[in-house]
Amino acid sequence: MTEILDFERIAMGEYAEKAYLDYSMYVVLDRALPFLGDGLKPVQRRIVYAMSELGLSASSKHKKSARTIGDVIGKFHPHGDSACYEAMVLMAQPFSYRYPLVDGQGNFGSPDDPKSFAAMRYTESRLTPYAKTLLSELPMGTVEWQPNFDGTLTEPMWLPARLPNVLLNGASGIAVGMATDIPPHNMREVTAALLHLLDHPDAEVDDLCAFIQGPDYPTDAEIITPREDILAMYRSGHGSIRMRAVYEREGKDIVITALPHQTSPAKVLEQIANQMRAKKLPMVEDLRDESDHENPVRLLISPRSNRIDYEQLMSHLFATTDLERTYRVNMNVIDLSRRPRVMDLKQLLHEWLRFRTETVRRRLQHRLSKVEDRLHILEGLLIAYLDLDEVIRIIREEEKPREKLMQRFALSEIQADAILDTRLRNLARLEEMKIRTEQAELIGEQEELQGTLLSRARLKKLIKAELIEDTEKYGDPRRSPIVHRQAAQVLDESALVPSEPITIILSQAGWVRAAKGHDINPRELTYKSGDAYQHHCLGRSNLNAAFLSNDGKAFSLPAHQLPSARGQGEPLTTRFSPTPGSQFVVTVCEKPEDRIVLASSAGYGFITQMKNLYSRKKAGKQVLTVPAGFTVLPPAAVNNLEEDYLVCVSSAGHLLAFPLVEVPELNKGKGNKLMNIPPKLLKSGKETLAGVVVVGPGDHFRIWSGKRHLNLKWKDLQNYLGYRAKRGNVLPRGFRKVDWIEKVR
Repeated sequence: MTEILDFERIAMGEYAEKAYLDYSMYVVLDRALPFLGDGLKPVQRRIVYAMSELGLSASSKHKKSARTIGDVIGKFHPHGDSACYEAMVLMAQPFSYRYPLVDGQGNFGSPDDPKSFAAMRYTESRLTPYAKTLLSELPMGTVEWQPNFDGTLTEPMWLPARLPNVLLNGASGIAVGMATDIPPHNMREVTAALLHLLDHPDAEVDDLCAFIQGPDYPTDAEIITPREDILAMYRSGHGSIRMRAVYEREGKDIVITALPHQTSPAKVLEQIANQMRAKKLPMVEDLRDESDHENPVRLLISPRSNRIDYEQLMSHLFATTDLERTYRVNMNVIDLSRRPRVMDLKQLLHEWLRFRTETVRRRLQHRLSKVEDRLHILEGLLIAYLDLDEVIRIIREEEKPREKLMQRFALSEIQADAILDTRLRNLARLEEMKIRTEQAELIGEQEELQGTLLSRARLKKLIKAELIEDTEKYGDPRRSPIVHRQAAQVLDESALVPSEPITIILSQAGWVRAAKGHDINPRELTYKSGDAYQHHCLGRSNLNAAFLSNDGKAFSLPAHQLPSARGQGEPLTTRFSPTPGSQFVVTVCEKPEDRIVLASSAGYGFITQMKNLYSRKKAGKQVLTVPAGFTVLPPAAVNNLEEDYLVCVSSAGHLLAFPLVEVPELNKGKGNKLMNIPPKLLKSGKETLAGVVVVGPGDHFRIWSGKRHLNLKWKDLQNYLGYRAKRGNVLPRGFRKVDWIEKVR
């Protein structure tokens, strides 16, 4: 027996492809992209239509939003109530919509958090006066109607917009494989461009841009996109728009009075505060949000002094925070043929004029049909009034008065019904005069309508007059000024950091900290158990600090990012990744162009610039080649390359001074021999280079042997002068074992 299947067999690939394509087309056409004619997505259109059906016009009382949403999802839009309510809230927010369609009462969100609106059971809403431009012609035969989702009602396929809402309020949405981002525009500018296009159909995009300067967002922030980029955007239909906050100075403070579109003041303050916590904005002392009802945006930035460069500071903030934002533009809409298409400005305006022309034609034709129907009825009534006695007799005596009237006076069914529906009190002579007056008026209107429908010029004139009328009623000045500004630049952190003296302390365990001032004795600070002082250097807070490990690798980071000396610091291993087994031994903090002498305890060294020690890598960079078993010595800063002398001291008490010009200048390497230490002593570790300092006229230095020290001045070098790579002379008795040498500042 053959089994009868009640389902269809289809390949999985074919089924998946068809299902995905169906879903894609649904999202594109029925959810994400706006229709060119009314500029609305289906959910927005259904909300506006449902509110009009509920009688929520601009002149009516507000009603609970839950009532509206219930009607929308129950009759037209079978989706989630929260998503539907959010779409309605968006149309009510004056900071989101350039020309809001919904007038909300209650908490409808704030610029700080647009989604902080109250639940729909707490808020009330109605349509705005501007929404009338979408609905006023709806009952005039201007649109096609379609069944709702369950077939019990009908809904409009589009709304008969009297203005190009698609440009005025813009739109954004993400479909499958495509998206749309249409910025809002100023009504007066768009209308001026439409009027020009009506008079000059061959006008190009550049001609229309003489009227439409650019987008006009619902904010007073500046549009700083160059004119050429705006023109290119309108020519292609896609591009980007950059907006920048508006600020002014009030005494020492900076007051931000306008933010870019959909920018949260709280987020901007948080971004600036994060930079302050990271010590990237030390010149900023305080932040405050002083926004209120009278000043919707008022953010106050207090610098530490009025000597800072305000323009540089704001340029840095524009580049690093949401005080300047870029908005994508992609004018992708559902066109009149119900297909998605990216349009340039002229195509979009031209297509909308086609839509408007057809809408007006439908409206006129609908009214003409109404007029003709009424004239037809009036014609029948006048026939009846001419022989009123006969009409009354037929109605009184005949069993089928309707058919008899039609036969006797050659009337149509509609005319006969109209006569039969006439009340007795309307049979007076005065009514006949009213009918003739109405007939004359309707004939005049009929001729006017027919003339307009047959004349392209008169139709164009009517469209222009209605555009001007609506613009005068709802238009307003531009809100977003278009200005020319220099590109924002992120300033070097050192330019933002005050130059303050600091002392950088390095411990034997590799912990680092920085104390304010140069009068700190780092050996008297407390250290963690088992840890002790290793090295320190004097620097400035706006410079980079470098750290050298005993294998000759250099690591660096901004000095102002170092932890405070109030605590015990933090290990450098949290910032860097040194070679396993190596340890940090010295630190140095000089200007990038300053020269320093790098040397190893093996007796070799060279001159290099401080910037050669900078590295962005966590693993550092190999700067000084250090033979196995030896280490890096504390660097010596160079003051005057032509006059300075290099003083080298060995651990066995030999001292050598020679002109610094004898030392080579390298970027990296092992360097040249600075002091001649016998190879046997060097190899056995009995004698190594203990340290180097650079001295000039008037300088003095100190040599340490345990707790004893020997102070030497410039004139004392006469006994130890020589040439590079010589042995040098022996220090006085008691200093035949040297620990380190330091320059006294």
